[in-house]
Amino acid sequence: MPPTTSRLGVIFDWDGVVIDSSRQHEESWERLAREEGRTLPPGHFKAGFGKKNDVIIPQILGWTEGLAEVERLSRRKEALYREVVRETGVTVLPGVVDFLARLRAAGVPCCIGSSTERENIEIICARTGLREWFAGAVAADDVTHGKPHPEVFLKAAARIGREPHHCVVLEDAFSGLEAARAGGMRAIGVATTHPADALRPHCDRVVARLDELQVRDLLDLFDA
Repeated sequence: MPPTTSRLGVIFDWDGVVIDSSRQHEESWERLAREEGRTLPPGHFKAGFGKKNDVIIPQILGWTEGLAEVERLSRRKEALYREVVRETGVTVLPGVVDFLARLRAAGVPCCIGSSTERENIEIICARTGLREWFAGAVAADDVTHGKPHPEVFLKAAARIGREPHHCVVLEDAFSGLEAARAGGMRAIGVATTHPADALRPHCDRVVARLDELQVRDLLDLFDA
């Protein structure tokens, strides 16, 4: 049975959906590689979109499989990311706040579901004023399994008191869209990281920016 507005929940991926942070994340990987005297393989950055560092470091970068070393490198990478953010700031993507305001006016709760660390979300919320729009956040620190496993989105749905099959996920990464579908949720691709045509087979709808969406558009996804 399709949800009504009162049962609908919306889950936002963070990087590439709410904020434009790709330059800061890429710079932090480059700084880490220089510090460690390591090489970044071609295409590593896009290959890692939506994935946790404990997958990126051993499987995409091929730097190490030792758990302690992966943890050390991951922590350092995120510290470098926050360093870059403090230096350069970060931009909220166009249309995000307008869409969040529409959801609030309709009484639809929103939660962040991200592969980034909670501290990263907190520092950017403090700098941008985004915190007020979200009922909560589920971050990399809160899950055992990263995307494409649906754990992060299932926990986000629980955080806002919504059934997973009544939730819509907004994602820019293939792994996140796969996670949304694995969790029984509707998925909207945001074409900030990948072209719309590439996203379309993996989701229910594609938008270039979030203010293209009305609340009615989200409800219509459940009638398809």
